[in-house]
Amino acid sequence: MKNKIIYSTLALLLSGGMVQAQQSLSKTDTVKSKNDLNEAYSKILNKKKIARSGVFNVVESEKKWYLEIPDSLLNRYFLTVTRLVSAPQGFPMYGGEKLNEQTLYFEKGLGDRIQLRAAIYKQDAPENDAIRTALVQSQEDPIIAILDIKGLNPAKNGYLIDVTDLFRKDNAAISFDSKIKSENKLSSLADDRSFITDMKVFPINLEVKTTKTYSSTSGTPAASLTGAMTFTTNTSMVLLPKVPMKKRIFDERVGYFANKYILFTDKDQRSKALNFIQRYRLEPKIKDVSRYLKGELVEPQKQIVYYIDPATPKKWRPYLIAGINDWNVAFEQAGFKNAIVGKEWPEQDTTMSLEDARFSVIRYFASEKANAYGPRISDPRSGEIIEAHVGWYHNVMKLVQQWFMVQVGPLNKAAQKMQLDDEVMGQLIRFVSSHEVGHSLGLRHNMGASSQTPVEKLRDKKWVEKNGHTVSIMDYARFNYVAQPEDGVGLSGIYPRVGMYDKWAIQWGYQYLPQFSSGEEERGYLTKQVTDSLTANPKLWFGGEGNNEDPRSQKEDLGDDSILASTYGIKNLKKVVTHLVDWTHEPGDDYSNLKDMHKAVRGQFNRYLYHVLKNIGSQEITNKVRGQKGAVYAAVPKEKVKAAVHYVNNNVFAPPLWLYPDNIQSLIGIDANKEINDQQEQMLNMLMSPGLLYNVYVKSLSNEDPYTLNEYLEDVGHGVWTLPGGDLRMDAFKRGQQRYFLERVNQVVNPKIGPGSDIITQAQRSDVQLYVRNYLPSLIEQINLLHAKQTDQLNKQHLNLMLQEIKRIQNQINKD
Repeated sequence: MKNKIIYSTLALLLSGGMVQAQQSLSKTDTVKSKNDLNEAYSKILNKKKIARSGVFNVVESEKKWYLEIPDSLLNRYFLTVTRLVSAPQGFPMYGGEKLNEQTLYFEKGLGDRIQLRAAIYKQDAPENDAIRTALVQSQEDPIIAILDIKGLNPAKNGYLIDVTDLFRKDNAAISFDSKIKSENKLSSLADDRSFITDMKVFPINLEVKTTKTYSSTSGTPAASLTGAMTFTTNTSMVLLPKVPMKKRIFDERVGYFANKYILFTDKDQRSKALNFIQRYRLEPKIKDVSRYLKGELVEPQKQIVYYIDPATPKKWRPYLIAGINDWNVAFEQAGFKNAIVGKEWPEQDTTMSLEDARFSVIRYFASEKANAYGPRISDPRSGEIIEAHVGWYHNVMKLVQQWFMVQVGPLNKAAQKMQLDDEVMGQLIRFVSSHEVGHSLGLRHNMGASSQTPVEKLRDKKWVEKNGHTVSIMDYARFNYVAQPEDGVGLSGIYPRVGMYDKWAIQWGYQYLPQFSSGEEERGYLTKQVTDSLTANPKLWFGGEGNNEDPRSQKEDLGDDSILASTYGIKNLKKVVTHLVDWTHEPGDDYSNLKDMHKAVRGQFNRYLYHVLKNIGSQEITNKVRGQKGAVYAAVPKEKVKAAVHYVNNNVFAPPLWLYPDNIQSLIGIDANKEINDQQEQMLNMLMSPGLLYNVYVKSLSNEDPYTLNEYLEDVGHGVWTLPGGDLRMDAFKRGQQRYFLERVNQVVNPKIGPGSDIITQAQRSDVQLYVRNYLPSLIEQINLLHAKQTDQLNKQHLNLMLQEIKRIQNQINKD
């Protein structure tokens, strides 16, 4: 909490039960005001309909709702979370999803008023440093509401305030987030159709349920028919600890969600931009601290509990719970046993609410979305996770069934049908549950985890069943698509699991370090710990979210060699296509299953392709600190880049007709020619784009074993400039590729439009155009050789036209 000077002053003024409206009032006026407010308090209480006690006292009197705020809770932080309870049909959010999150506090204002402020935590300074005074003076938190004091409780020094309009009306801090409103075309609040439904209070939290109606022009049925949408929402105000949990400073080599802040100190000559991770507060019981420090497993003071939404179909609840409990093995590495548990929601307990921000819940949504997600709600001062609501959409089962059939159908008979057995689907649900709970524990995706497993180990039955196919369940490494049917790999070598990286990351984030009084103090110890761990075991590498240029860090990929892994993946995919008509059969199906699954097959084929493409013009990036051996930036080996180009030649420029067999074509009517042409053109757009050519060129200038732009152009060209002759369909594809190839060449050497990005500008100003121009004579030689071997007159005519086109391109260069 910010120690503002005015807070200390107010604390003195309020001590002993003395309340002053403002410092300038005389003693007589203050007593009179106090007496009036005492009388008003009694009148309101005498007419009460509801009176409840908890963190605040709640009173409903004459259709108004009041909170009684004890002066001991002034300037205390409340984490305030507003969630949907129910929404109109067609609205893109569901009951349980978050609408808003703020940290708020009440403070005594001038006169008989209470101010509600939003706490903004972006900067900090040590408590006793002189610079903290300057920091406090530059941090004025916004006032979001002024609330008149309607009465005083003389016995408990409590301020009675009317909060009816605060919760009933539209308020940016405790209603719909403005972005959600604008995206869903919610405009003015209908005052006559918006009201507080109920207020409940508990020892550390207030729960306010409201009904709100907005005028709307969105396309939902309700808005289209009536011009309005009505929602039920719940706002939780949860009292945060008076003393925040100790921060744990973020290390970019361990994948945690983190909050950024600027640290100012008297000792440092500049400010520091730091981050602290989001994590639950996990501490040993006081009696067990010495045992913990000796390395014994102990139970935490407060167990992490996740509840299962009672709307969840009963047969899936045990698997969701198992996915939660799977994390105990990771917490054991951090020194805690029974640290986390999944439980069914106690439906008979009317004191509990799914929207209550004290409870972590896996919420089940009746939605066509094929997804799940695992957000957290945390204390902005420390990163302490207060609760998590994992969102689980019903159609995530459709998604995992598609992955299962497409990726490992040839390996396992259980995957060879549309409606999976309950036990099989349950296990798939379990691994998704573990992944999403991992997010809610604070862990980010680690898309580099799967790259730490050698591809050939993925085919080693004994090894992969023991170790798993990826070192982290936080990767998008769905199933082991590398293993071949003859390898005999069982389910334990196919499914993801909590792995060695996950255990290490939980250990780093959740270990109890009482010897350090602050996050800054423990930072050096933890930094060394990470360095030592990565030195001893490089497989613990955190590869990030898969958004940078490192080909080791990608979504949905497997193994340390994406080209070899994708080659194995295609071998399995070809087997899937062969059996797809039979595997998708269900009585009465109109081939919708076949259409959906064939689309999933084509999507998987594209994933393999793009995994390979990321090796071209890229580099490997490994975050490191001083004292940690090895380079931060390293070239992708030349042989891997060449292999990537050859992969495209073999699987795209050689048309993948196997993807579109006649027995599938005749049933779903897909235009295979168009799809293949589009993909080939897309590949040429990428491979011959100024940006990629520039990246290949620049990398060749500094790599020890360079893959030169000359060599790259020759390799791409060899894939495109072939004409087998005798196969009408293959020849047609090839002629189309070659025409488009020259279009791309022309756009590089004779650009007609201005630069579209920095990298295109760099390409135009570099030697890239020279290399492409100098490639044209060798291309002419290659075409002449093709022409000499051709007996097909159509192909000969086409090649003559291509020679003329090259001459035109060269003439245009000379003209410019």
